[in-house]
Amino acid sequence: MSGNKLVIVQMNDTHSYLDMHPEMFWQGGRALYRPAGGYARIASLMRQIRGDNQGSVLFCDCGDTIHGTYPAVRTQGKAMVPILNQLGLDAMTAHWDFAYGPKVLRQRVSELNYPLIAINVYEKETKKPVYPPYIIKEAGGLRVGLVGIASNIIDKTMPSSFSEGIYFTLGREELPPIIDILRSQEKVDLVVLISHLGFPQDMKLLSEVEGVDVCLSGHTHNRLYSPVIQGETIIIQSGSQASFLGRLDLELSDRQISNYRHQLIEVEADIKPDPLVDELVGRALAPYKDYLAEVVGETATALSRGTVLESTMDNFLLQAMIDSTGAQLAFSNGWRYGAPIAPGTITINDLYNIVPMNPTISMAELTGEEILLMLEENLEHIFSCDPYRQMGGYVKRCLGLNVYFKIENPKDNRIQKLFIGNEEVRPDRYYTAAFITEQAVPEKYGQNRVNLPERAVDALIAYLAKHRPLFVELKGTFSAV
Repeated sequence: MSGNKLVIVQMNDTHSYLDMHPEMFWQGGRALYRPAGGYARIASLMRQIRGDNQGSVLFCDCGDTIHGTYPAVRTQGKAMVPILNQLGLDAMTAHWDFAYGPKVLRQRVSELNYPLIAINVYEKETKKPVYPPYIIKEAGGLRVGLVGIASNIIDKTMPSSFSEGIYFTLGREELPPIIDILRSQEKVDLVVLISHLGFPQDMKLLSEVEGVDVCLSGHTHNRLYSPVIQGETIIIQSGSQASFLGRLDLELSDRQISNYRHQLIEVEADIKPDPLVDELVGRALAPYKDYLAEVVGETATALSRGTVLESTMDNFLLQAMIDSTGAQLAFSNGWRYGAPIAPGTITINDLYNIVPMNPTISMAELTGEEILLMLEENLEHIFSCDPYRQMGGYVKRCLGLNVYFKIENPKDNRIQKLFIGNEEVRPDRYYTAAFITEQAVPEKYGQNRVNLPERAVDALIAYLAKHRPLFVELKGTFSAV
């Protein structure tokens, strides 16, 4: 076989951003914000790509798809199904898609017209795979094996409801025999890995496992403007929040990639939306449109989450929690998703983009020693020198403390100094902390834990009412020294 051409298009970490939204772009020493994204514009791009490459296109989704915005969470992902079914996707894998529980995800997958594939998700009772590990697709005169790896951290750092009755492996042991089956029994011309492990994890995995031609990487929201080559594998990752697609054009000769071209495509505002998908997006948004459009404040500061150590968006959230509870400290999870909010008005929709689950605010008393241990654990999850041990997210979001740490140090030895207020932390002293979700303060830490009646969005609205316009500073909470 010679002279075959194939176009692979990647969508990853869209987090249910149905429509256009502000996106952040770096330019020199500052961040710029401009509108981007939305499934109707993605549909238009795909129509053009398919029109130019008849029968030679595969479109794959790396997951984090049916969770992340108010309409998706409100309907447990069901609002996304008609839209996704119009995109012509070939396969997906998953991460936050498990947020409604494994049973709900199975129901959603049954409603989709393409499969969820994963080699590393098992039933606890039977030890049997929950999802098919791979599928075979014919495109461009080629037999292509698509293999899926779901996020492996779901039963390790996420709420227990996400993994009820199932468990997750890394997929490292399962991948080589699957590749062998695809090559020797299925006689594929190309093996494509659809992964939600994360870019560092995929790089390590593919340094250990041969036989993958292309890896579509997800989870870590990298905007790779050029492919990365690991051994014989081409790796791409394509941003987040439906703001980008990754396009990889391949030429094959005798089952070998002889040439390739890559493009990270921004889903720009001036792309004409696909009429049908635009109508479906409108239907999905319609029941909530008036509520989500309500203006509840304004900000003079750009609220963004896309920075590893600290962010203005999360400092707003944390300060609102402290203001609501009177706690000394506040903690939230280091979520990556959440579209930025440019200076100007703030709507209810913006607040749910910050925290779409709208969890209750909780309180606990933590000793200084527990805080130190909790932060060291989190820093290892983010910066471990072994990618397989990285389980972020960004660094845990904190307010009321200052940490001076060495990124490069080994586990449990990163923090050099920890201050609460202006005083160095005292290991035996108790400190009051407000937090949302068990990811922020795991159950093993603290005492006198209590769930308060107020929810996160309520606290944000109350804070905005007192601070108009809103000003948010970076506090130097975590300083790499």
